[in-house]
Amino acid sequence: MKSTTSISAAAVLLAAPSVYAGLINFPPIPKDLTTPFQQRLAAYGPSSVSVGWNTYAAQSSGCVQYGTSPDNLNLKSCSTIGSTTYQSSRTYSNVVILSGLAPATTYYYKIVSTNSTVGHFQSPRQPGDKTPFNLDVVVDLGVYGADGFTTSKRDDIPTIQPELNHSTIGRLATTVDDYELVIHPGDFAYADDWFEKPHNLLDGKDAYQAILEQFYDQLAPIAGRKLYMASPGNHEADCTEVPFTSGLCPEGQKNFTDFLHRFGQTMPKAYTSSSTNATAQSLAAKAKSLSNPPFWYSFEYGMVHIAMIDTETDFPNAPDGQDGSAGLDGGPFGATHQQLDFLAADLASVDRSVTPWVIVAGHRPWYTTGDSSSACSSCQDAFEDLLYTYGVDVGVFGHVHNSQRFLPVYKGTADPNGMTDPKAPMYIIAGGTGNIEGLSSVGSVPSYNAFVYADDYSYSTMKFLDEHNLQIDFIRSSTGEILDSSILYKSH
Repeated sequence: MKSTTSISAAAVLLAAPSVYAGLINFPPIPKDLTTPFQQRLAAYGPSSVSVGWNTYAAQSSGCVQYGTSPDNLNLKSCSTIGSTTYQSSRTYSNVVILSGLAPATTYYYKIVSTNSTVGHFQSPRQPGDKTPFNLDVVVDLGVYGADGFTTSKRDDIPTIQPELNHSTIGRLATTVDDYELVIHPGDFAYADDWFEKPHNLLDGKDAYQAILEQFYDQLAPIAGRKLYMASPGNHEADCTEVPFTSGLCPEGQKNFTDFLHRFGQTMPKAYTSSSTNATAQSLAAKAKSLSNPPFWYSFEYGMVHIAMIDTETDFPNAPDGQDGSAGLDGGPFGATHQQLDFLAADLASVDRSVTPWVIVAGHRPWYTTGDSSSACSSCQDAFEDLLYTYGVDVGVFGHVHNSQRFLPVYKGTADPNGMTDPKAPMYIIAGGTGNIEGLSSVGSVPSYNAFVYADDYSYSTMKFLDEHNLQIDFIRSSTGEILDSSILYKSH
């Protein structure tokens, strides 16, 4: 959510003593500047995976070796473009697409460098594969450590930095074999909250960059192992949301710049239709032409169709858009009505005999506990009717820093069918994963709310049991206990 720092923040920054200068927590630069860091995978198509990573030197062409055995990486793919970066960034973003993959198969991969190791991932399930699987939902996840949130250290997890134990990233590491992919609709790192730590007060742009590097290093053991699907939140919009401090934000870090460099070439265009229906194919082709990753796009995985949307820009009165309520003047990233036209065509194209489940994921919710300012009314005006009209099963959101589950609801009225064949979508919020701003209090609770938790960091798991039953669990990050479990039944 947007920081509530007082108006005097600028004065504090300008008056900060020089003793703070130079104390920012940059990760060390390796001797070998081709060393890959901040690895991230994504489903790029029904038989394709994107491999993204950052280096501390520009690469004219990145390459990845891969195969179905760690001892025989007999395939190789290289990028056709070089690294990208932006003013004030220390790192360069790289991406390679691995195509022609067998479905639901373990592949081993090595980013070509004199200093890299072999990782592995499972390729996407084909649309129409009705095998049960789980995906995890995390939103509003910030950096751990001196520049971010903290949790108590209790034991060692060898695959991640030890200080991440019993954070959400730690729980994702210990349960890594229990889920097949992650969706993360917005708010990564919270680098724009650099001013919250005194040692950063004279190092705005450098502190911002340092936090980004720390966070994506911490996330890499998860994002470099599992397909990790991203869309934007308000903390990607600018390097600061603090009143009267826009002058501290360099041009290269405004308007979702870092988010675009990290994910712009790794997220997929809308998938080609997997339906045999000519109308569905035509609508899917239209949606593909209108999609604009990493802001809005869709993909299919097994028995689910997922549309990722941008609740920040590119719809009427978008909060982070030009003259929006957040004052960040982001976007637009498409033509007028392009995002809404995309979503309408995309949802209309879904063939429920192939992908019976339909999920829409964005950042800002319109149903939430707490005060009314946490709900995005312009988002509701733009998107709710589309989700209802096309029978979306679940809306996934964050922005409010806790976990919430709502009964199926439309225009503030609970669906009379409840959790058995409702016409309205079920909504969840998975924003309690942990960041420097802390957790949001429960506040007022509407009658159609079924669960809310704000005592500790938490996240959600969606379990696609079969074509008709979807189980949604909320997990306490520190202990792994199930806080809430529900099953949505749809005859489809």
